[in-house]
Amino acid sequence: MSIRSLRRLLADDPGLGAGNVLEARLALGLGLDDPLITFDTPVDDHAAWQPFTLRELDRAVRARAAALHALGVTRRDPVVVWSGAAADHVLAFLALARLGAIPALLNPNLDAERAARYIARLGAAGVLADEAHLAALADQEPGAPLLPEIGTLGAGDPEAAPAPYRHWSGDPVAITHSSGTTGMPKAVVHSHASLYAAILHRLRLPRPQGQERMLSALPAPHAATLIALNLALSSHTELAVLSGQSGAEVLEAIERWRPNGVVGFAATWADLAHHDLAARDLNSVALWWNTGDCAHEVHIRRLIATGSRETVTREGRVRESGSLFVDGLGSTEMGHSHFFITHGPGTERYGRCVGRPHAFVDCEVVGPDGEPLGPGEIGELATASPTLALGYWNDSATTFRTRLRGRFLTGDLMYRDEEGYYYHVDRAVDSVQLDGGERLFTAMSEERVLAACPDVLDCTVVAVRDGERVVTDVLLILAEDSATDLDRTKAVTAALDEATAATVREVLVVSGGDIPLGPTGKVRKVLLRERHLGAARTAGATGSTGSTGSTGVVSA
Repeated sequence: MSIRSLRRLLADDPGLGAGNVLEARLALGLGLDDPLITFDTPVDDHAAWQPFTLRELDRAVRARAAALHALGVTRRDPVVVWSGAAADHVLAFLALARLGAIPALLNPNLDAERAARYIARLGAAGVLADEAHLAALADQEPGAPLLPEIGTLGAGDPEAAPAPYRHWSGDPVAITHSSGTTGMPKAVVHSHASLYAAILHRLRLPRPQGQERMLSALPAPHAATLIALNLALSSHTELAVLSGQSGAEVLEAIERWRPNGVVGFAATWADLAHHDLAARDLNSVALWWNTGDCAHEVHIRRLIATGSRETVTREGRVRESGSLFVDGLGSTEMGHSHFFITHGPGTERYGRCVGRPHAFVDCEVVGPDGEPLGPGEIGELATASPTLALGYWNDSATTFRTRLRGRFLTGDLMYRDEEGYYYHVDRAVDSVQLDGGERLFTAMSEERVLAACPDVLDCTVVAVRDGERVVTDVLLILAEDSATDLDRTKAVTAALDEATAATVREVLVVSGGDIPLGPTGKVRKVLLRERHLGAARTAGATGSTGSTGSTGVVSA
């Protein structure tokens, strides 16, 4: 049986979904002893970077299912998984899904106090954690029993595992959480069908170049990792799952494991830009695949200048320098990116263009009254898709508040052009209304500053309303050896639209440590707004006009 036949058989299976892909693969009997899933930490009798075959993966999952079953875990039990190792999240998800339980994956970077409040709000049946995170919960009140340390589950007897639970399409199969950049993360519940819908779409298409051997730099507890895992199982794609997402970790993994493709979030691509990519061996990479927030043009261009890919010429297939970057826009609630655009050497459609919608998406841009807007008009994205999550666990108020005529209101401000391409300008919570009906968009402002200032590696725009006025601070992270005392205010304000430039109070050179990040690496702009609003009010109280027209330097 060929890989193409495998994909077709799985695509035609009406009972297949996110909760039973491993069982379906085993039943087909193809490639059971081929290396398939690799972890960067030791697991059971496997050393770090020693791949699991399908047969070995099944044994590890059955061992954990048996151990969990012996602890009394059964169908519909929400069980929290909190660990620093990607392997723990992947294997616990597969084992809990086999039991019909609901794995609630928790980002290891979440602080203990917020984690405990989140767990209590879930009403979890138990908490599976590694030693470090169990210790972090010792002084907290998560309102759920702490189960044995997660690493002990591998000692379970695979032969004692109960028969796999038979999933229905609407069964809850996982709870993942939002980035938590605006406060407490929201618990998003995915169904057996919703978390697999985009994979079904992909299985009916040719497998793209770069998907033969994929490196996942996604946060392991994120829905995107579960999609990448099930896509790998469904396509017989070799997949390595990283426990960390920093640029240094990703570069080391690429040089060690030699992937054809790398999938990650925008924060990782920004971090990679801090490194000298030309000095690293990235030749194996043909494809960079972004999901979540759309990526910045300058970061994309640095990546596609590296790697190599096969192209077809009159002389046949040849390998050319340069790689491709698939960008898009997605979220935990959307379940999968709803847009896509491919960048490569020579492509020029940037400016925060996220491309066109996937075939399984029905979306529109709506105004404040919920009515659809025309081309060029900025509004909120309202989208419908079989990939959408069921809603928020134990929070029906927020679930229904974010629905409009069967569509999900994403909180993203966007517009589409006459050709049907969509552009992302900001998150609604980060934009600010200006006088005269104009609006300040922080994400688009960051895009423009990065494009105009070559020695700026990353940029964060913080806009706050203080009474009747709006003040904006622009925070710059510079390339190594760049002059920190150079006045960049004129270059920065020239890159912005006139209304936004008029609000600029300070242009500050900062270090990475000055930018507060959420668990998934997103900038916590709500904290920055509080910090800079306080600075603006202090300046107003002392009669100072601030440092408009000059570049300041701050450090953590």
